[in-house]
Amino acid sequence: MAAFHATMFYKPFLPSLFLLVLFLPNLHITDAQVGVCNGRLGNNLPSDQEVVNLYKSNGIRRMRSYYPVPQALQALRGSNIELILDVPNSDLERLANNAPAAAKWVQDNVLNYYPDVKFRIIAVGNEVNPNGNETARLAPFVLPAMSKIYDAIASAGLKDQIKVSTATYPVLVNNSFPPSKGSFDGASGSFMRPIINFLKNTNNPLLFNIYPYFGHIGDPQNVPLPYALFTATRGFPQDGQYQYRNLFDAMLDNAYSAVEKAGGPNVVIVVSESGWPSAGGTAASVENARTYYRNLIDHVKGGNGSPKRPGRTIETYLFAMFDENQKTGAESEKHFGLFSPNRQPKYQLSFN
Repeated sequence: MAAFHATMFYKPFLPSLFLLVLFLPNLHITDAQVGVCNGRLGNNLPSDQEVVNLYKSNGIRRMRSYYPVPQALQALRGSNIELILDVPNSDLERLANNAPAAAKWVQDNVLNYYPDVKFRIIAVGNEVNPNGNETARLAPFVLPAMSKIYDAIASAGLKDQIKVSTATYPVLVNNSFPPSKGSFDGASGSFMRPIINFLKNTNNPLLFNIYPYFGHIGDPQNVPLPYALFTATRGFPQDGQYQYRNLFDAMLDNAYSAVEKAGGPNVVIVVSESGWPSAGGTAASVENARTYYRNLIDHVKGGNGSPKRPGRTIETYLFAMFDENQKTGAESEKHFGLFSPNRQPKYQLSFN
Protein backbone atom coordinates (compact mmCIF):
# COMPACT_ATOMS: atom_id res chain seq x y z
CA MET A 1 0.00 0.00 0.00
CA ALA A 2 1.22 3.46 -0.79
CA ALA A 3 0.13 6.99 0.03
CA PHE A 4 -3.49 6.40 0.82
CA HIS A 5 -3.40 9.26 3.29
CA ALA A 6 -4.55 11.69 0.64
CA THR A 7 -6.28 14.99 1.22
CA MET A 8 -10.02 14.78 0.71
CA PHE A 9 -12.08 17.59 -0.71
CA TYR A 10 -15.52 18.40 0.58
CA LYS A 11 -18.55 20.48 -0.21
CA PRO A 12 -21.50 20.67 2.16
CA PHE A 13 -24.68 19.21 0.75
CA LEU A 14 -27.53 20.40 2.94
CA PRO A 15 -26.98 22.68 5.93
CA SER A 16 -25.80 20.71 8.96
CA LEU A 17 -26.06 17.52 6.95
CA PHE A 18 -23.32 15.03 6.43
CA LEU A 19 -21.28 15.66 3.43
CA LEU A 20 -19.26 13.32 1.49
CA VAL A 21 -15.84 12.76 0.30
CA LEU A 22 -14.83 11.05 -2.79
CA PHE A 23 -14.66 7.93 -4.48
CA LEU A 24 -14.66 4.55 -4.90
CA PRO A 25 -14.85 0.88 -5.19
CA ASN A 26 -17.18 -1.83 -5.46
CA LEU A 27 -19.15 -4.71 -6.46
CA HIS A 28 -18.33 -8.17 -7.43
CA ILE A 29 -19.97 -10.51 -9.74
CA THR A 30 -20.12 -13.74 -7.81
CA ASP A 31 -19.68 -14.37 -4.12
CA ALA A 32 -19.06 -11.80 -1.42
CA GLN A 33 -15.60 -12.83 -0.35
CA VAL A 34 -13.80 -10.38 1.90
CA GLY A 35 -10.04 -10.27 1.43
CA VAL A 36 -7.25 -8.86 3.58
CA CYS A 37 -4.18 -6.96 2.37
CA ASN A 38 -0.88 -8.50 3.41
CA GLY A 39 1.27 -5.44 4.11
CA ARG A 40 4.78 -6.49 5.16
CA LEU A 41 6.52 -3.26 6.22
CA GLY A 42 7.62 -4.54 9.61
CA ASN A 43 10.67 -6.16 11.18
CA ASN A 44 8.70 -8.32 13.58
CA LEU A 45 6.18 -10.05 11.31
CA PRO A 46 5.47 -13.79 11.01
CA SER A 47 7.01 -15.92 8.28
CA ASP A 48 5.25 -16.24 4.94
CA GLN A 49 4.05 -19.76 5.78
CA GLU A 50 2.75 -18.61 9.18
CA VAL A 51 0.87 -15.80 7.43
CA VAL A 52 -0.80 -18.20 5.01
CA ASN A 53 -1.72 -20.50 7.88
CA LEU A 54 -3.28 -17.55 9.72
CA TYR A 55 -5.35 -16.61 6.68
CA LYS A 56 -6.60 -20.19 6.38
CA SER A 57 -7.38 -20.65 10.07
CA ASN A 58 -9.47 -17.46 10.06
CA GLY A 59 -11.39 -18.29 6.88
CA ILE A 60 -9.78 -15.46 4.89
CA ARG A 61 -9.82 -16.68 1.31
CA ARG A 62 -8.52 -13.62 -0.54
CA MET A 63 -5.25 -11.72 -0.17
CA ARG A 64 -3.63 -8.68 -1.70
CA SER A 65 0.17 -8.77 -1.79
CA TYR A 66 2.20 -5.70 -2.75
CA TYR A 67 5.38 -7.39 -3.95
CA PRO A 68 6.09 -10.63 -5.83
CA VAL A 69 8.19 -12.34 -3.16
CA PRO A 70 9.12 -15.93 -4.15
CA GLN A 71 8.87 -17.26 -0.58
CA ALA A 72 5.39 -15.76 -0.18
CA LEU A 73 4.19 -17.16 -3.50
CA GLN A 74 5.63 -20.55 -2.60
CA ALA A 75 3.75 -20.49 0.72
CA LEU A 76 0.50 -19.84 -1.17
CA ARG A 77 0.78 -22.98 -3.28
CA GLY A 78 -2.21 -25.22 -2.69
CA SER A 79 -3.77 -22.83 -0.15
CA ASN A 80 -6.81 -21.95 -2.34
CA ILE A 81 -6.33 -18.31 -1.28
CA GLU A 82 -7.17 -16.04 -4.23
CA LEU A 83 -4.51 -13.40 -4.79
CA ILE A 84 -4.27 -9.82 -5.98
CA LEU A 85 -0.58 -9.43 -6.79
CA ASP A 86 0.91 -5.98 -7.38
CA VAL A 87 3.44 -4.95 -9.96
CA PRO A 88 5.32 -2.44 -7.74
CA ASN A 89 5.56 1.16 -8.87
CA SER A 90 9.32 0.74 -9.09
CA ASP A 91 8.84 -1.73 -12.00
CA LEU A 92 6.42 0.35 -14.07
CA GLU A 93 8.90 2.21 -16.28
CA ARG A 94 10.94 -0.90 -17.05
CA LEU A 95 7.92 -2.99 -18.00
CA ALA A 96 6.16 -0.22 -19.95
CA ASN A 97 9.10 0.05 -22.35
CA ASN A 98 9.93 -3.62 -22.75
CA ALA A 99 7.46 -6.33 -23.75
CA PRO A 100 9.98 -9.16 -23.17
CA ALA A 101 10.58 -7.81 -19.64
CA ALA A 102 6.83 -7.82 -18.97
CA ALA A 103 6.56 -11.37 -20.32
CA LYS A 104 9.42 -12.42 -18.04
CA TRP A 105 7.73 -10.75 -15.05
CA VAL A 106 4.58 -12.75 -15.75
CA GLN A 107 6.56 -15.95 -16.24
CA ASP A 108 8.62 -15.50 -13.07
CA ASN A 109 5.85 -14.29 -10.77
CA VAL A 110 2.66 -15.81 -12.17
CA LEU A 111 3.11 -18.69 -14.58
CA ASN A 112 5.80 -20.38 -12.49
CA TYR A 113 3.23 -20.72 -9.67
CA TYR A 114 -0.02 -21.14 -11.61
CA PRO A 115 -2.35 -23.01 -11.07
CA ASP A 116 -1.09 -23.96 -7.60
CA VAL A 117 -1.48 -20.28 -6.67
CA LYS A 118 -4.91 -18.86 -7.48
CA PHE A 119 -4.07 -15.50 -9.04
CA ARG A 120 -7.14 -13.28 -9.24
CA ILE A 121 -5.92 -9.84 -10.36
CA ILE A 122 -2.55 -8.33 -11.25
CA ALA A 123 -2.51 -4.73 -9.97
CA VAL A 124 -0.11 -2.77 -12.18
CA GLY A 125 0.92 0.13 -9.93
CA ASN A 126 -0.65 1.54 -6.79
CA GLU A 127 -1.94 5.10 -6.30
CA VAL A 128 0.03 6.73 -9.10
CA ASN A 129 -0.98 10.39 -9.14
CA PRO A 130 -0.29 12.54 -12.24
CA ASN A 131 -0.96 15.74 -10.30
CA GLY A 132 2.53 16.57 -9.16
CA ASN A 133 3.23 14.26 -6.23
CA GLU A 134 6.19 11.91 -5.97
CA THR A 135 4.56 9.38 -8.35
CA ALA A 136 3.70 11.88 -11.11
CA ARG A 137 6.66 10.89 -13.28
CA LEU A 138 5.32 7.31 -13.35
CA ALA A 139 1.91 8.23 -14.79
CA PRO A 140 2.93 7.80 -18.48
CA PHE A 141 4.08 4.24 -17.76
CA VAL A 142 1.00 2.82 -16.05
CA LEU A 143 -1.16 2.03 -19.08
CA PRO A 144 1.69 0.71 -21.27
CA ALA A 145 2.78 -1.56 -18.42
CA MET A 146 -0.81 -2.74 -17.90
CA SER A 147 -1.13 -3.48 -21.61
CA LYS A 148 2.09 -5.49 -21.77
CA ILE A 149 1.24 -7.49 -18.64
CA TYR A 150 -2.21 -8.16 -20.10
CA ASP A 151 -0.68 -9.31 -23.41
CA ALA A 152 1.63 -11.71 -21.59
CA ILE A 153 -1.25 -13.19 -19.60
CA ALA A 154 -3.42 -13.40 -22.73
CA SER A 155 -0.60 -15.16 -24.58
CA ALA A 156 -0.65 -17.81 -21.85
CA GLY A 157 -4.39 -18.28 -22.43
CA LEU A 158 -5.31 -16.87 -19.01
CA LYS A 159 -6.96 -13.52 -19.73
CA ASP A 160 -10.33 -14.83 -18.57
CA GLN A 161 -8.89 -16.35 -15.40
CA ILE A 162 -6.49 -13.59 -14.31
CA LYS A 163 -7.57 -9.96 -14.51
CA VAL A 164 -5.25 -6.98 -15.02
CA SER A 165 -5.87 -3.56 -13.46
CA THR A 166 -4.29 -0.73 -11.49
CA ALA A 167 -5.12 0.61 -8.03
CA THR A 168 -6.08 4.25 -7.70
CA TYR A 169 -7.63 6.44 -5.00
CA PRO A 170 -9.99 9.34 -4.26
CA VAL A 171 -7.54 12.19 -4.68
CA LEU A 172 -7.82 11.77 -8.45
CA VAL A 173 -11.57 12.40 -8.46
CA ASN A 174 -12.88 15.94 -8.78
CA ASN A 175 -16.19 17.09 -7.31
CA SER A 176 -16.45 14.82 -4.31
CA PHE A 177 -19.97 15.90 -3.43
CA PRO A 178 -22.62 15.00 -4.23
CA PRO A 179 -21.53 11.56 -5.42
CA SER A 180 -23.15 11.98 -8.83
CA LYS A 181 -20.78 14.87 -9.64
CA GLY A 182 -17.61 12.78 -9.44
CA SER A 183 -15.32 13.10 -12.46
CA PHE A 184 -11.73 12.74 -13.62
CA ASP A 185 -10.68 16.18 -14.84
CA GLY A 186 -7.47 17.87 -15.92
CA ALA A 187 -4.35 15.74 -15.50
CA SER A 188 -6.39 13.09 -13.70
CA GLY A 189 -8.72 12.84 -16.68
CA SER A 190 -5.87 12.59 -19.19
CA PHE A 191 -4.40 9.81 -17.06
CA MET A 192 -7.54 7.86 -16.17
CA ARG A 193 -9.66 8.02 -19.33
CA PRO A 194 -7.34 5.79 -21.41
CA ILE A 195 -7.05 3.40 -18.46
CA ILE A 196 -10.83 3.17 -18.14
CA ASN A 197 -11.09 2.57 -21.89
CA PHE A 198 -8.56 -0.26 -21.63
CA LEU A 199 -10.45 -1.84 -18.73
CA LYS A 200 -13.73 -1.56 -20.62
CA ASN A 201 -12.33 -3.12 -23.78
CA THR A 202 -10.62 -5.99 -21.95
CA ASN A 203 -13.40 -6.67 -19.42
CA ASN A 204 -11.26 -5.87 -16.39
CA PRO A 205 -12.18 -4.12 -13.11
CA LEU A 206 -10.77 -0.93 -11.61
CA LEU A 207 -9.16 -1.23 -8.19
CA PHE A 208 -9.87 1.58 -5.78
CA ASN A 209 -8.53 2.26 -2.27
CA ILE A 210 -11.13 3.90 -0.02
CA TYR A 211 -10.72 5.16 3.55
CA PRO A 212 -13.65 6.84 5.29
CA TYR A 213 -11.27 7.32 8.22
CA PHE A 214 -9.38 10.02 6.34
CA GLY A 215 -12.65 11.59 5.21
CA HIS A 216 -13.71 11.94 8.83
CA ILE A 217 -10.47 13.31 10.26
CA GLY A 218 -10.13 15.71 7.32
CA ASP A 219 -13.46 17.41 8.11
CA PRO A 220 -14.99 16.01 11.32
CA GLN A 221 -17.73 18.65 11.52
CA ASN A 222 -19.16 17.89 8.09
CA VAL A 223 -18.27 14.20 8.17
CA PRO A 224 -19.34 12.98 11.62
CA LEU A 225 -17.80 9.87 13.10
CA PRO A 226 -21.04 7.80 13.02
CA TYR A 227 -21.40 8.47 9.29
CA ALA A 228 -17.90 7.10 8.67
CA LEU A 229 -18.46 4.09 10.97
CA PHE A 230 -21.79 2.98 9.43
CA THR A 231 -23.58 3.81 12.72
CA ALA A 232 -25.43 7.01 11.81
CA THR A 233 -29.20 6.85 12.32
CA ARG A 234 -30.43 10.12 10.81
CA GLY A 235 -29.53 13.16 8.70
CA PHE A 236 -28.64 11.17 5.60
CA PRO A 237 -27.67 13.21 2.53
CA GLN A 238 -29.80 12.90 -0.58
CA ASP A 239 -28.40 12.96 -4.12
CA GLY A 240 -31.26 12.92 -6.57
CA GLN A 241 -33.09 9.62 -6.09
CA TYR A 242 -30.29 8.20 -3.93
CA GLN A 243 -29.91 8.50 -0.17
CA TYR A 244 -26.51 7.90 1.43
CA ARG A 245 -26.55 6.28 4.85
CA ASN A 246 -22.75 5.93 5.16
CA LEU A 247 -19.61 7.51 3.81
CA PHE A 248 -18.28 4.32 2.23
CA ASP A 249 -21.20 4.14 -0.22
CA ALA A 250 -20.91 7.84 -0.99
CA MET A 251 -17.22 7.51 -1.80
CA LEU A 252 -17.84 4.39 -3.86
CA ASP A 253 -20.60 5.96 -5.93
CA ASN A 254 -18.53 9.11 -6.39
CA ALA A 255 -15.91 6.88 -8.00
CA TYR A 256 -18.52 5.15 -10.13
CA SER A 257 -19.71 8.52 -11.38
CA ALA A 258 -16.18 9.41 -12.43
CA VAL A 259 -15.68 6.06 -14.15
CA GLU A 260 -18.97 6.44 -16.03
CA LYS A 261 -18.03 9.92 -17.24
CA ALA A 262 -14.67 8.56 -18.37
CA GLY A 263 -16.47 6.13 -20.69
CA GLY A 264 -16.71 3.00 -18.54
CA PRO A 265 -20.35 2.61 -17.44
CA ASN A 266 -19.95 -1.15 -17.06
CA VAL A 267 -16.49 -1.20 -15.49
CA VAL A 268 -16.67 -2.86 -12.08
CA ILE A 269 -14.86 -1.31 -9.10
CA VAL A 270 -13.12 -3.53 -6.56
CA VAL A 271 -12.30 -1.96 -3.18
CA SER A 272 -8.64 -2.89 -3.01
CA GLU A 273 -8.01 -1.28 0.41
CA SER A 274 -10.17 -0.05 3.27
CA GLY A 275 -9.35 0.17 6.95
CA TRP A 276 -9.29 2.06 10.22
CA PRO A 277 -6.34 2.51 12.62
CA SER A 278 -6.51 1.38 16.24
CA ALA A 279 -4.04 3.98 17.56
CA GLY A 280 -1.81 6.88 16.59
CA GLY A 281 -4.22 9.62 15.56
CA THR A 282 -7.55 11.39 15.83
CA ALA A 283 -10.45 8.92 16.14
CA ALA A 284 -7.93 6.06 15.96
CA SER A 285 -8.94 3.58 18.66
CA VAL A 286 -9.54 -0.13 19.05
CA GLU A 287 -13.24 0.52 19.58
CA ASN A 288 -13.65 2.62 16.44
CA ALA A 289 -11.57 0.23 14.34
CA ARG A 290 -13.54 -2.78 15.58
CA THR A 291 -16.80 -1.00 14.75
CA TYR A 292 -15.61 -0.03 11.29
CA TYR A 293 -14.29 -3.44 10.29
CA ARG A 294 -17.33 -5.31 11.60
CA ASN A 295 -19.79 -2.98 9.92
CA LEU A 296 -17.81 -2.86 6.68
CA ILE A 297 -17.71 -6.66 6.46
CA ASP A 298 -21.44 -6.90 7.13
CA HIS A 299 -22.17 -4.16 4.61
CA VAL A 300 -20.17 -5.48 1.68
CA LYS A 301 -21.30 -9.08 2.25
CA GLY A 302 -24.94 -8.09 2.54
CA GLY A 303 -25.61 -8.13 -1.19
CA ASN A 304 -27.32 -4.74 -1.17
CA GLY A 305 -24.58 -2.95 -3.07
CA SER A 306 -24.50 0.85 -3.08
CA PRO A 307 -27.31 3.23 -4.03
CA LYS A 308 -25.87 3.62 -7.53
CA ARG A 309 -25.14 -0.10 -7.94
CA PRO A 310 -27.82 -1.89 -5.90
CA GLY A 311 -28.20 -5.61 -5.44
CA ARG A 312 -24.56 -6.56 -5.85
CA THR A 313 -21.90 -7.66 -3.44
CA ILE A 314 -18.88 -5.41 -3.07
CA GLU A 315 -15.53 -7.17 -3.38
CA THR A 316 -13.45 -5.55 -0.65
CA TYR A 317 -9.97 -6.00 0.81
CA LEU A 318 -9.39 -4.91 4.39
CA PHE A 319 -6.17 -3.09 5.18
CA ALA A 320 -4.26 -4.77 6.69
CA MET A 321 -3.38 -8.13 8.17
CA PHE A 322 -0.75 -6.80 10.63
CA ASP A 323 0.40 -3.64 12.31
CA GLU A 324 3.52 -2.52 10.43
CA ASN A 325 6.17 -0.83 12.55
CA GLN A 326 8.24 0.33 9.57
CA LYS A 327 5.49 2.28 7.82
CA THR A 328 6.35 5.93 7.24
CA GLY A 329 4.09 8.95 7.57
CA ALA A 330 1.62 9.55 10.37
CA GLU A 331 1.87 7.34 13.45
CA SER A 332 -1.59 5.95 12.70
CA GLU A 333 -0.22 4.23 9.59
CA LYS A 334 1.56 1.74 11.81
CA HIS A 335 -1.71 0.61 13.44
CA PHE A 336 -4.05 -0.64 10.71
CA GLY A 337 -3.53 -4.31 11.49
CA LEU A 338 -6.33 -6.75 12.18
CA PHE A 339 -3.70 -8.82 13.97
CA SER A 340 -0.71 -7.94 16.08
CA PRO A 341 2.66 -9.20 14.81
CA ASN A 342 2.44 -12.06 17.33
CA ARG A 343 -0.62 -13.28 15.34
CA GLN A 344 -3.09 -12.42 18.09
CA PRO A 345 -6.32 -10.86 16.76
CA LYS A 346 -7.17 -7.32 17.81
CA TYR A 347 -10.83 -7.85 17.01
CA GLN A 348 -13.21 -10.78 16.74
CA LEU A 349 -14.26 -10.69 13.10
CA SER A 350 -16.14 -13.12 10.89
CA PHE A 351 -14.57 -12.71 7.46
CA ASN A 352 -16.62 -15.09 5.32
